[in-house]
Amino acid sequence: MSGSERGTGGTNAVERLRAAGQSIWIDSINRAMVGSGRLGRYVDELAVTGLTSNPTILGHAMAASHDYDAALHRHLGEGLTDAQDLVYAVAFEDLGAAASLFRRAWEETFGVDGYVSVEVPPDLAYDAPATAALARRLHDQAGFPNLLVKIPGTPEGLTAMEEMVTAGIGVNVTLLFSDAQYLRTAEAYLRALERRLAAGQDLAVPSVASVFVSRWDKAADPLLPAHLHATLGLAMAKKAYSSYRSLLSGERWAALASAGARPQRLLWASTSAKDPGLSDDYYVANLVAPDTVDTVPEKTLLAFADHGSFDALLEAEYARAAAQVGAVAAEGVDVDALAESLQRQGAKAFSADWAALVEAIGAKVAGM
Repeated sequence: MSGSERGTGGTNAVERLRAAGQSIWIDSINRAMVGSGRLGRYVDELAVTGLTSNPTILGHAMAASHDYDAALHRHLGEGLTDAQDLVYAVAFEDLGAAASLFRRAWEETFGVDGYVSVEVPPDLAYDAPATAALARRLHDQAGFPNLLVKIPGTPEGLTAMEEMVTAGIGVNVTLLFSDAQYLRTAEAYLRALERRLAAGQDLAVPSVASVFVSRWDKAADPLLPAHLHATLGLAMAKKAYSSYRSLLSGERWAALASAGARPQRLLWASTSAKDPGLSDDYYVANLVAPDTVDTVPEKTLLAFADHGSFDALLEAEYARAAAQVGAVAAEGVDVDALAESLQRQGAKAFSADWAALVEAIGAKVAGM
């Protein structure tokens, strides 16, 4: 599809992503978005079929405005005093309203699409038992079926994820950067489904594996010559996508699929352009692939709907992607080490944002 085809047939660019087999989820949530009807319009007009949140997003929504003061005061009156519990209580009000907007997509796709995500506190990223316990609690607290609990894809997080999927709880595995990290996630998901199969349980347990893209380039570009700028993130995504397609064509997956399993869909995260020299639709336009999800910030969603386009679908070209990664490595960038570093940095940053949010809410309710 060329840029000249934008707007043809009365459809916008985001709708054409859906026609190509990709789901678009919005990486944003706040009370104004939900209460004003803005999110509903994105569902109706921009083909948005899901939503993700993280500590940074929740912090911006709750701590930076007075939109949640009444809800916090109400929950305090009901005897809820712990700051973290208060954060989740008011977050689930927004997430529940969003989930109702996506319920139609969830029903029409028989549980493949239409999810909202809520994250386990990132400071538990390296504590499997605590992560599993809180993930189960959040799942039970939500009270609606189209929820995915976000768990970081650290080794400990994957242990917790396997336990949750085995228990029938849907999981969004976050903070994945490399093909190796994705494959470890996919292996844990397969093991969980095989455990359910052996126990005679339903295999339709939803999950997505969230691979972060633009953070690669933000970290690597200062170390690379100009002709390799903004190439590593897409190359790493292509490697993961190739592994994803290979897994779905294998005998192991075929056996699970025949018993009712559904793919753990690959989700592209961090797809806003951080480099002002790139077009604002750079990552979205280059990551269009069937059976995937792209979660985008509100600003990126609106930009792509206004003037975005894409020329071709992402292809499963592992050798070509590996060669692109090799060109970066030849410049002295240790890609494997960078992947692990990005995951640690991501967990640390989200943990700091979560701590700041809980502290801000604690301070706010102390004055009520």
